[in-house]
Amino acid sequence: MINLIGTYECKIDAKGRLMLPSALKKQLSPVLESGFVLKRSVFQQCLELYPMNEWNALMQKVNKLNRFNKKNNDFIRRFTAGVKMIEVDASGRVLVAKDLIGFAGLEKELVLSASVNIVEVWDKSKYEKAIDDAAVDFAELAEEVMGDKNDDFDGIS
Repeated sequence: MINLIGTYECKIDAKGRLMLPSALKKQLSPVLESGFVLKRSVFQQCLELYPMNEWNALMQKVNKLNRFNKKNNDFIRRFTAGVKMIEVDASGRVLVAKDLIGFAGLEKELVLSASVNIVEVWDKSKYEKAIDDAAVDFAELAEEVMGDKNDDFDGIS
C-alpha cells in the first residue's frame, strides 16, 4: 500500500494534459510503470487517480458484490462510469479525458491533493471552496470519525 503526502498546484493545458509535480511523481515512482485509473469522485466534484495496484484491490471488494441485487448492480455501473486507464508519459504528463474534465469542471489551475493511497484532482477554485466549506465542521467530523477509536490507539493527536 502506498501512502501519499502533500497538496500540489499545477496547470492543465488545452489538450487536457497535466504535468505531475516532481515531488508527487517521486512518491509515485514505485508504481509509475503499472499505470493508473482516473475516475469521477463519488462524493465531490473532482477526479480520483488510483495507482493500478490500489484500483485492483478496490475492484476485488467491488467484485464480491452480488450483481443480481439491483442496488449492487446500479452502484457498480455508477461507480465505474467514466473510468479511464491512463499512463504517465516520458515527460511526466497525464492526459485527462474531456468527459472527466467536464465532470470535475477543470479549468487551467489545478490542485492535486494526496489522499492516503490516491490523488484527488481538483479545479483550484473548487478545491479551495471545498476546504473552506469543510473547515467549519471539521472538528466535529474529526471527533466523530476518529474520537471514539480506541482499538490500537497509539496516542497520536
